[in-house]
Amino acid sequence: MKPSPQDSLPLWHTLPIETVVKQLESTPAGLTGAEAVRRLAEHGPNELLAAHRISPWEILFQQFKNVLIVILLVATALSAFLGHGIEAVAITVIVLFAVLLGFAQEYRAERAIEALRRMAAPTATVLRDGEEVEIPARDLVPGDIILLHAGDKIPADARLIEAVNLQIEEAALTGESVPVEKQAAMLAGGQAPLGDRKNIAYSGTTASYGRGRAVVVATGMSTEFGKIAQMLQTVETSKTPLQENLDRVGHMLARVAFAVVAVIVALGLFRGQPVIEMLIFGIALAVAVVPEALPAVVTISLALGVQRLVKRNALMRRLPAVETLGSTSVICSDKTGTLTKDEMTVRRIFAAGRTYDVTGEGYEPRGLFSYAGAPVEPPSQLTLLLRAAALDSDSHIVYSESEGRWHVKGDPTEGALVVAAAKAGLKKADLESQFPRVNEIPFTSETKRMTTLHSGPEGMVAYSKGAPETILSSCVRQLTAEGEAELDAAGREAILEAARQMAGQALRVIAVSSKAGAAIENAEHQMTFLGLAGMIDPPRPEAKAAIHTCELAGIKPVMITGDHPLTAKAVARELGLLKTDRVVSGAELEAMGESEFEGQVEDIEVYARVSPAHKLRVVTALQKMGHIVAMTGDGVNDAPALKKADIGIAMGITGTDVTKEAAAMTLTDDNFASIVAAVEEGRHIFGNIKKYLMYLLSSNIGEIVLMAAAMLFGMPLPLSAVQILYVNLATDGLPALALAVDPPEPDLMRRQPRKPRTGIFTRPVVILMTVGGLWSAAVNLGLFAWALNSGRGVKEAMTMTFVSLVLIQFFKAYNFRSDRHSVLIRPFANGWLNWAILWESALLALVVYLPVLHKPFGTFALTLIDWVIVALVALTITPVLELAKWMERRGWFGKIS
Repeated sequence: MKPSPQDSLPLWHTLPIETVVKQLESTPAGLTGAEAVRRLAEHGPNELLAAHRISPWEILFQQFKNVLIVILLVATALSAFLGHGIEAVAITVIVLFAVLLGFAQEYRAERAIEALRRMAAPTATVLRDGEEVEIPARDLVPGDIILLHAGDKIPADARLIEAVNLQIEEAALTGESVPVEKQAAMLAGGQAPLGDRKNIAYSGTTASYGRGRAVVVATGMSTEFGKIAQMLQTVETSKTPLQENLDRVGHMLARVAFAVVAVIVALGLFRGQPVIEMLIFGIALAVAVVPEALPAVVTISLALGVQRLVKRNALMRRLPAVETLGSTSVICSDKTGTLTKDEMTVRRIFAAGRTYDVTGEGYEPRGLFSYAGAPVEPPSQLTLLLRAAALDSDSHIVYSESEGRWHVKGDPTEGALVVAAAKAGLKKADLESQFPRVNEIPFTSETKRMTTLHSGPEGMVAYSKGAPETILSSCVRQLTAEGEAELDAAGREAILEAARQMAGQALRVIAVSSKAGAAIENAEHQMTFLGLAGMIDPPRPEAKAAIHTCELAGIKPVMITGDHPLTAKAVARELGLLKTDRVVSGAELEAMGESEFEGQVEDIEVYARVSPAHKLRVVTALQKMGHIVAMTGDGVNDAPALKKADIGIAMGITGTDVTKEAAAMTLTDDNFASIVAAVEEGRHIFGNIKKYLMYLLSSNIGEIVLMAAAMLFGMPLPLSAVQILYVNLATDGLPALALAVDPPEPDLMRRQPRKPRTGIFTRPVVILMTVGGLWSAAVNLGLFAWALNSGRGVKEAMTMTFVSLVLIQFFKAYNFRSDRHSVLIRPFANGWLNWAILWESALLALVVYLPVLHKPFGTFALTLIDWVIVALVALTITPVLELAKWMERRGWFGKIS
C-alpha cells in the first residue's frame, strides 16, 4: 500500500499548489465519494483522541461496586450455607434483576449521550464529485477540498488554494492575538514557525474575515492541534446541578436509612431474632430505602428529553442547560430569520396611480393581487412593471424537493420581485427567452440602481430599478391607466408620497422604469416611470402563536435587531410583541447610564439598530434584575452575549461555528417557535423528574416507617427480606421509569417560570411525599395488625400487607403524575405506565398464587375476601392525596412550584 500522506507530512507551505494537489492525489473539483470512503477507512475519522468511553462490561461491573449489594450477596451466601437455600436463591435473583435494571438504565444513558455527541458534531463544507456539500467534520480526509467563510471553524489542517481577504484567528494554536492575513502563494523557508505559515489553515482555529478554498493535508491526531490538545467533548457529561442536588439528597437518605435500619436490627436482636435473619433483613431494607437508581434515571430523563428536543428542531450541547430551559423568564430574539421568515416578500405595488396589495409569504410563487380590498387580475400596467422588475434581476427561484420549499438563488430583494412576477403568471425563464439580455449597467453603491438592456419583438428596451429618488430623477414620462404621459411636478410628488407611505409601513421600496429604443449610452436617461414595489421580510405565522404562548407562560419575549426602528416596530406590532410604541435604538442605549437602563430594561420590548456589544449589555442588565435569559445569535461577534446568557441559542442555518460552540442550544430551523417549544420541553423534563422523585421517595418513606413502627410496637415483621426487595424492584422498576416519560401536563405553558434555586423539594412537594408515605405506612400497619387479630396466620397477614403495599405504590404512580391536578384528569394518558402496571400486576399474581414461589417469597394464596379488603385499604391513598393536592391548590402549604 502506498504510504499515507499523514505518515510523514511534507512541508506543505513550501510547495506550489499544483504539487500539493498532485501529491495528495486530489483534483480542484475535490474527491469522488468512493475515494473519500476509501480514504476514511485508511486514515480514520477526523477526530482528536476521545475521552475514555465506558464499555458495557465496565457499566455492569460498576453495579456491584454498591457496598449494600455486595454485603447482601455475601449475607445470602452465608444464609444458604446455613441451610436457608430457597430464600437465598430468591434474594439473589431479585438482586441480580436490580443490577440488570441499573445496568440497562446506565447503558441507555451512556448511549443516549453518545448519540448527542454525534448529533452535535461540527460540519464542514467540501467539494465531493465536483459539488458543494456539507458533511460531518469527522468524515474529512486528506485530499478533500474545503470551502471557508467568515465565522467557520477550520475542520482540519489545510493548504490554501484560494484566499480572498481571508483572516484567521490562530490564538488557540500560536498565541497570536490578532487575526492572521492568509495567502495562497507558496512560501520559502522550510522550518518556518506555525504562525508564519501564511498559506496553511490549522484545525481548531477560526476564520474571522473573508473567504477561502483549501485542500486538506492532515486530519485527526495528525493535525497540529492534535499534537498538543485533547478533544473537546461536544456534549459535556459533568454532573448537572440537579444531579448534585440529588446526590446530596441520596446521601442524606442513606444516613437516615442506616440509622433507622440499625435501630430496627438492634430491636430485632434484642427480641431474640436470629442474627443472620436480621442481618439479611436489615441490609435488604437499606437496599430498598437508599435510592441508588436516582442518578441514572435523571441522566436518562435529561438525555431522552434532549433527543425529543431534536425532533422539535433544538439541539442541546450541554445537559445542564435542559434544567435551565424550564426556568427561562426572558427570550431575547433576533428578528431576521427567527421571528421573520428571512424571505423578502412584495406586499404592495404602486402602478398607474393605484396601490395594489399582494398576498402570499416567502418565496413560494403563489398569491393574489387586490385593489381596495377586492381581488383583481393584474392589469397591463402592473404586468409591465413586474416584467421589467423580473428581467432587471439576476436572481431566480428554485424548488428543493428534499426540503419541500422554494429558495432564491441570488439577492433576496431581486428574488422578491421575481416571485411577485411569478404570482402574476410571469415565469422568469419564459421572460428571458422572449426578451434576452444583451447588455447591462451593474448596480453600484454610488448609482444605487441597476439597468439591463433586452432585445424584444419591438426592438431594444432598457429596464432599470433602484432607489425611488434615483429612478425618478432619470424619468420624464410615467405609465398611467390611459398609457404613457408626461411626468410633471404633481406626478413626481404623488409618486414620492406613495413611496413615503410604503416606507412608513416599514416596507423597503424599489422603483422601476423602462426606455424603448435604448442603447447602452443613453439607457438611463429620458426613461418612463413604471411604478413602485414595497417589500418586507414577513413575520413567521407560527411566531405570533409562540409569542402568545410566552405571555401565558410568564416569559417576556424581546426583539433585538440591527434593522431600522420603523421595520422593527412594524414587525413587532404585527407579531403582537409590541404593547407600547417604544423602540429603543442602539444610540439611545449608548446614551443611557447603567442605573437608568437597569430601571427601564424590564419595560423595553424592542431594540433596533443595535450591535453585538449592546446585546451583551441587555443580557447583563436583565440578569441583574433576577431574570433567566435566553439569547439568540448568529454572527461571530454574538459569541460573548451567548456565553453570558443563561441559555445561549445559536442559529443552525445561518449561524457560524463560533456561535454554535459558544451556545448551549442550536436551532436547526432558526425559528422562534422552536425556542418556545424547547422551553416547554425543558419544563416537561424537569416536571417528569419531579414526578419520579415524589413517587420513589414517598414509597421509600412508607416502607421504612412501616417496618420501624412494627418493631417499636413489638409486632412481628410485616414483610420478609425477599418481599421488601421485591417491592423495591416493582417500585423502582417499570412504573417509576414510566413516570420519567409521562406526557406533559395541559397547563405546563400557563405557569410562571420556575426559579432555578428553588429546586425540586419545595414545601408542597415534601408535604405531598410525606403524606403519601405516612398514610401508606399507617394503613398497612393497621391492616397487618387487624389481620393478625382476626385469626389469620402470620404468613397470610404478611401476604395481605405485601400485596397492599404494592397496590398502594401502583395507585401512587397515577396520583403522582401531577403534584397539583386531580388524578381524575386524563388518568390513563401515560400508556407506558398503564402497561407497566399491568405487567407488575401479572407478576404480583404469580408471586401470590404460583405454589413454587410461595416458599421463597413467604406468600399465601389470598381469598376473594382478602383481595377485597386489601384493595379497599390500598385505594384509600387516592382520596388522601387528592385532599392534599386540593389543600395545595388553595395555598395551604405555600406556593406550588
